[in-house]
Amino acid sequence: MTVFSHAAAKVVHHAARITVASALPALAMLFTLSVSHPAAAMNIQQITSPGGIKAWLVEEHSVPLISLRYAFDGGNSQDPPGKEGLANFITAMMDEGAGDIKSEDYQERMEDIAMRMSYDDSKDSLYGSFETLSKNRDKAVELLKLSVQKPRFDQDAVDRIRQQLLANLAYADKDPDKVAMREWFAQAFPDHPYGRSANGTQQTIAKITRDDLADYHKRTFARDNLKVVAVGDITAAELGKMLDDVFGALPEHADLIPVSKTEPVKGGSQKIIEMGVPQSVAVFGLGAMPRKDPDFMAGFVVNHILGGGGFSAKLMEEVREKRGLAYSVYTYLQPYQLTSILVGSVATKNASMAQSLAIIKDEMKKMAENGPTPQDLQAAKDYLTGSYALRFDTNSKIASQLLGLMQEGFGPDYVENRNAMINAVTLDDAKRVAARLFKPENLVVTIVGKPVGMNSAATPPLLQPAAAVPGRG
Repeated sequence: MTVFSHAAAKVVHHAARITVASALPALAMLFTLSVSHPAAAMNIQQITSPGGIKAWLVEEHSVPLISLRYAFDGGNSQDPPGKEGLANFITAMMDEGAGDIKSEDYQERMEDIAMRMSYDDSKDSLYGSFETLSKNRDKAVELLKLSVQKPRFDQDAVDRIRQQLLANLAYADKDPDKVAMREWFAQAFPDHPYGRSANGTQQTIAKITRDDLADYHKRTFARDNLKVVAVGDITAAELGKMLDDVFGALPEHADLIPVSKTEPVKGGSQKIIEMGVPQSVAVFGLGAMPRKDPDFMAGFVVNHILGGGGFSAKLMEEVREKRGLAYSVYTYLQPYQLTSILVGSVATKNASMAQSLAIIKDEMKKMAENGPTPQDLQAAKDYLTGSYALRFDTNSKIASQLLGLMQEGFGPDYVENRNAMINAVTLDDAKRVAARLFKPENLVVTIVGKPVGMNSAATPPLLQPAAAVPGRG
């Protein structure tokens, strides 16, 4: 679920609760412990519960806190046609009562023991997050178990959350960044679940019923598509018992709708959605190599040099630093289970969008033709290897990072080997992969605003040579 919609749902629902005040000290303690006491050097254990559920565990007993991250394959690509937004809807419903406990009582019990639980959806997975103080583990695990196995989906809660989601959609429709990203996926992946709106539309959310939510839960919450990571004050034996308690009663097999592999459309396209805003927002992107492709790590490095490295990136230097056209411009490499993309964004004055996109295209072309310099490559490798440890500086970050690796099919040894893989990227590798990755003629571009001198076209103006734009030699 989106950050805004989840937060809005909970703020609206709990604004009048006096019980929140009594829980604040414990909640503050939970937050402090999770952010200020990182796990020590990791020993990643691969465990199997007595019931056969596999998980990764990092024990850290110096802090009385347990963090659990889990995912069920499926995500919003499992939304049936005409019911887009269903996975997002269910993420808002999973703490709205479970078992014999109705919504208000359930959430008051969570607050009383400083338990944190939330759900989120992506194109490929539905994620769960759980944190508890060790002393409250038994009570917290019981509430988690009920949520996972027996969410209530009471009609009054469904109706209330639906209204909040509809309000969020109305808000998002006025946000050029959200509209640009949503419409980029629709343009890049027509006739594929990846191209559908993850949050749904006013029409689809209005049609989702309690039975739809229960059916999604039944189809996707299963043991064979479950991945789990635990970090904190718990032993392997204790975790095994906990896994069976929380997940053991789920169906053995998920019943997922088959979804085919896909790629963004090729050949270049451009779409403009008019919105009366003072500056336009553009999202641009194209296909990239899969996560397990031997060239992925080199692609990750060269993308960092082009647009992923903040103020050190070439796009930031050319678009912002030299010309002052935009506050921010960036790109990132995003692998999914069924495709992989390189996507970026820039926001600038309506009168400057055409020039900004032409510079972006020109920088891509230069990187494809020449590759990075030895100095740029070394600086990128130094940063990427040096900053990697920051992904593991709290228990919750460790759990999230390891869950991602598990989902991508890597083993625990990836953490030890990752920096060596970065350092193994040679200049020849970087040049070869840059030529493979950066193909500006395939850019899919979505612009929201009123850009001057631009029109939607299958062969957009930005794909023409940008020789007239001053740039590096």
